[in-house]
Amino acid sequence: MKPYKSKINKIRSFALALIFIGFVVMYGGIFFKNNPILVLIFMTLGLLCIIGSTVVYAWIGLLSTKAVQVECPNCHKYTKILGRVDMCMYCNEPLTLDPTLEGKEFDQSYNKTKNS
Repeated sequence: MKPYKSKINKIRSFALALIFIGFVVMYGGIFFKNNPILVLIFMTLGLLCIIGSTVVYAWIGLLSTKAVQVECPNCHKYTKILGRVDMCMYCNEPLTLDPTLEGKEFDQSYNKTKNS
């Protein structure tokens, strides 16, 4: 199982990946420079990826302003928590604000709402 990262960092990494995907798709249009329609399609898809990245960055920026900021007990740096459980952005220490989850093994499924 891959190591769990902070939710904010995961979303920022996804947005950065969208930028690079957009550039690669745009450069893919070079292989079809004899067909202007395909070049236009590749350029448009690449531009949509970059615009999508901008939207994701704006969304996570707004979400980050509403996140609870706490001091990590391990590294003593301030980090933001999204949901009931999250990891420290710096040292990957499991963090929670829910007193019922104190001392339990970290599981990201605690963030999911359970309709019973």
